[in-house]
Amino acid sequence: MRILGIGEYCDLAAMYHGLMQQGHEVRVWVEDEAYQGIHRGILHFTKDWQAELDWVRAAGDDGCIVFESATKGEWQDALRRDGFRVIGGSAYGDRLEGDRLFGQQVMQDMGLEIARCERFTDMQAAIRFIAAHPARYVYKSNGADSERTRNFVGTLADGSDVAALLGFYHAHPPAGEPSPVDFMLMEYVQGIEMGIGAYFNGRHFLTPVCLDWEHKHFFPGDLGELTGEMGTVVTYTGGASLFKRTLAQLEDALAASGYCGYINLNMIVNETHIWPLEFTSRFGYPGFAICSALHRQSWATIFNTLLNRDALTLQVSPGFAAGVVLTVPPFPYAYGYEQLAKGLPVLFHPDMNDADRQGLFMAEVEQMGDYLVTSGVSGYVGVATGTGLTVKEAATQANALAAKVIVPNVRYRHDIGQRLINGELSLLRQWGYLDSE
Repeated sequence: MRILGIGEYCDLAAMYHGLMQQGHEVRVWVEDEAYQGIHRGILHFTKDWQAELDWVRAAGDDGCIVFESATKGEWQDALRRDGFRVIGGSAYGDRLEGDRLFGQQVMQDMGLEIARCERFTDMQAAIRFIAAHPARYVYKSNGADSERTRNFVGTLADGSDVAALLGFYHAHPPAGEPSPVDFMLMEYVQGIEMGIGAYFNGRHFLTPVCLDWEHKHFFPGDLGELTGEMGTVVTYTGGASLFKRTLAQLEDALAASGYCGYINLNMIVNETHIWPLEFTSRFGYPGFAICSALHRQSWATIFNTLLNRDALTLQVSPGFAAGVVLTVPPFPYAYGYEQLAKGLPVLFHPDMNDADRQGLFMAEVEQMGDYLVTSGVSGYVGVATGTGLTVKEAATQANALAAKVIVPNVRYRHDIGQRLINGELSLLRQWGYLDSE
């Protein structure tokens, strides 16, 4: 295949590298200059993605454009109208993820009950709202490209901890943040957080669908700031019934928008309710890497399946995959990266074998002489994955691989999947959210 990758941050660098190793032609455009060092010396980059369109078109049905984010759906729609084969999302998909209030309305239209959710652009107005409606709240920035580390899950039943944080944000707005700030307050719901995702080919979903359990906090035990993701457990087994109750209801709307790519619905479930939280209308990071550990087909084959619409099934392995995100200081922040960790050597334990290397997906690194070194903006080094018929087997394998990546001051969570092992998976089966294997 001939593939043009388009994104702000080169989030799919490991996917592009794998495609190149398999003999495919890949060119990548990275919009944000600060991220243009990622996989330098490894990938082939272009400074003008539009100048590469003739190169893609000349490949005919072997040409493909891959979008990484949920911010350029209008570009995708226009390229599809112009006859290009595009994988990523659509303008409608962008709105599902970026406009949380719209996403909540769509979830309600799908027949799902939603938690109370209010949108604000004024911190003080939100503080007054909490005072008038005391409850436990979750603060979430609005927008597909918003800063995840500012999100916060409140603990106190009257919402006073969230109100106090809003007061701090009002007094200390971070430099460079859009004004006015656009955010949501969602009433907290007790239960187990999980996601369900699937590939959509422009008309229909492909099966099997994927279930996932993200670990968003920085430290083990779910302590510290919300990072986006520090690790995840996924499976392609047991999700058919939950899919019919949730994401399947979106098929007609996605088809009308021309959506083609992966989409995920995150939710909280308990014994009696499914509470939808948000859509992710793109490949997940590190989700794409962890899912691929269970794929029995290459990304090129999956792309062709989506674009040619010649099959509605994927070939995947049973069981689970676990992924552990490897970072160096100052992740999850960018401040001080140049002084603390940018340019550090990335080495591998001598007993790392080919199977290990297939399970390792490097992110913010570049080739410098004979060495890989840390690159990019925040110290997100990569993802170590493992698979197994049980969560414990997959997590054990992922942790063993993580230990073979040698970087000064590398950090990662060693408890990915532990909540599932300790009883959450059994509860989900008991409540009827997982089909019998």
